[in-house]
Amino acid sequence: MPSRLAGRLPRWLRALWPASLLGRLTLVMVAGVLVTQLAASAIWTSQVRAKAEVEAQSAARYTAHSAAGAIRFFRSLPPAYRTLIIQQLREMGGTRFFVNLNHAWVPVEEIGANPLARSVLATVGATLKADLPNSPGFRLAFAWPERLAVAEHDVRLEDLPNAWVQHVLLLQPDPAPVLVIQTEIEPGNWLYMAALMPNPYFLSNNDPFSWDRLMPQVLSLAVVLLLCLLVVRSITRPLAALSDAASAFGQGLDHIEEGARPLPETGSREFINTARAFSAMRERIQRYIEDRERLFVSISHDLRTPITRLKLRSELLDDEALRNEFEEDLDELDMMVKGALQCVKDSDIHENPAEIKLDALLGRMVRSAQLAGHAVAYRPAGITVRGKPLALKRALGNLLDNALHYGARAEISVTAEPDAVLVCVRDHGPGVPDEALASLFDPYVRLAHGRERNDGGMGLGLGIARGVVEAHGGNLALSNHPEGGLVALVRLPA
Repeated sequence: MPSRLAGRLPRWLRALWPASLLGRLTLVMVAGVLVTQLAASAIWTSQVRAKAEVEAQSAARYTAHSAAGAIRFFRSLPPAYRTLIIQQLREMGGTRFFVNLNHAWVPVEEIGANPLARSVLATVGATLKADLPNSPGFRLAFAWPERLAVAEHDVRLEDLPNAWVQHVLLLQPDPAPVLVIQTEIEPGNWLYMAALMPNPYFLSNNDPFSWDRLMPQVLSLAVVLLLCLLVVRSITRPLAALSDAASAFGQGLDHIEEGARPLPETGSREFINTARAFSAMRERIQRYIEDRERLFVSISHDLRTPITRLKLRSELLDDEALRNEFEEDLDELDMMVKGALQCVKDSDIHENPAEIKLDALLGRMVRSAQLAGHAVAYRPAGITVRGKPLALKRALGNLLDNALHYGARAEISVTAEPDAVLVCVRDHGPGVPDEALASLFDPYVRLAHGRERNDGGMGLGLGIARGVVEAHGGNLALSNHPEGGLVALVRLPA
């Protein structure tokens, strides 16, 4: 399923899709938790906002009815008594509204755009018009108390005595938005009223993304994600151990103490069964390899004696043509026995891996070839790989021998990539037909050009070289060079 899902994603998303099982499970579980959390938060947010809207509308109607009663009261008073009543209300305290009289409308610096504030102002305005149908109109606004203008000539709330407003408006420590209602009770006289909503912080309570509300969700999400990561890690850790054991066994490290360590039979029932099956399979394969090596050694040893006796008896034949045919057949049989034994020994080299300096390894091979009269070019690259020194020397030596036998001269180059080391061995011979490249790794396969240039070969060198390279976790590829000759490219893990 993850592979199908990754195949349907756009290319830029496939580049972000993790390659490891740990990464994929982590990504899927984290994404699932996040989507679930976001969906739950969206539902909860809509409910919070709906509840806040209902409560704010009810509070707006209640405040508007109270303001309409206060406006009627001041409108009914003689103009000379209004200032006296306002002064008494300020000294007494405990009133719902801060009231002031002005000769004109006082501009108020409103709070920023807020849908809930606009809705409350619309409800207050509609309620006031319904309660006071003959009123010339109302100026409504929500403002913060810090810069609230309350009278003409830019008199602000902070300029007034604290006793006038401390029981009416919240100034400290957390100011609340103030509802300001201004209406003309008669020409040239404006009534200024400021009050808090029944829930002074109704705008903050409406915000579902406030820190005090987000904190529990963030903590719960962090706990769930941590548990998910622990579960995924506990699932994938045994699989990583199984992968390492299989890789070590494939590279012939099972005789080393670290590689021979048995798989821990812990975790889920499925993994325990897999670990037991892998351990049993590893033991069977190891026994098979050991039995095969003993069998080939025994066969090679047992066949040498009768082949030698047959060669001696062939010397007693009087017919020279028949004697030559017998000798040719016996030489071919002896070559096949030696080749089979060499194939087994060269592919089953038991060495401990070590750091190998390719310049030193290849330099000795190049110098030996040059002393023998061959033309070999190599430029030191200062690159080191980890592997079995003797096995790698035999593999690269086989490639160099082939290049020298079948080409006029050879070139060796070493380059480094982010995750691999490339060793390129090129000869300047006639090359190989493209359709025959795949068969060169088969045992005893030799092309006509190879038999002409090296009649003593057995066709085992390339197969042995590929087996050694693959045992190191790399691969060997053959191709024809555009300018002529065969190229053997060895890719080893960096």
